[in-house]
Amino acid sequence: MNQLTQIDRLSLPDHAYLNAEDRCFFWGEYTARRGYAYSDTNSLILNFKKPPSKADLPEWKYKQKAIEKIAEILGAVLTSAWLQSATLVPMPPSKAKDDPLYDNRMLRVLHLLRPGQSLDIRELIRQRQSTPESHTSEERPTPQDLMDNYFIDNSVADPTPEKIALFDDVITTGAHFKAAQAVIQKRFPGVRIGGIFIARRVPRTDDIEDLQNWQ
Repeated sequence: MNQLTQIDRLSLPDHAYLNAEDRCFFWGEYTARRGYAYSDTNSLILNFKKPPSKADLPEWKYKQKAIEKIAEILGAVLTSAWLQSATLVPMPPSKAKDDPLYDNRMLRVLHLLRPGQSLDIRELIRQRQSTPESHTSEERPTPQDLMDNYFIDNSVADPTPEKIALFDDVITTGAHFKAAQAVIQKRFPGVRIGGIFIARRVPRTDDIEDLQNWQ
């Protein structure tokens, strides 16, 4: 796939917290609870999400390759003119910045998009405390849960952004996007905010069958 797809009225029901006014775009589709071999996108995402605790293992090289591949993908589908028109904000990872397991993978991707070009890249949203990783936790946080833990890093708040693109690896319920959107809009009323995702999570076929067979 050499372009981004917008989450529309057909895919919107898969992302419970999004609404029709949200402008969120994705590149591929990720199926949860399936392994690396299930799809190229699954392999890319799972390698990308390898935690820093595995930094000393031979498999760590696949994370770096995933970071480079994702930068290549996004660099091909986002034009230089568009990138230079927006403030690029990585979604906060599950671990706070002072946590030894803090993972700046999305920030690294953004810095690889246009080497040598000046892009407005800011870690605008931060977390007060570390949280469990969404893809390994049985409990999904609500937007309000996340909002209570997010804050604006005022050291990078100036100048006021005109358009913000929030970048994340996988959009599931949309809770993280909505929480970040709300915190940013409170600090910068009227700013345009969209989401760019490597992949959206899609229901597994057996999940759908289970629902259809439920009496």
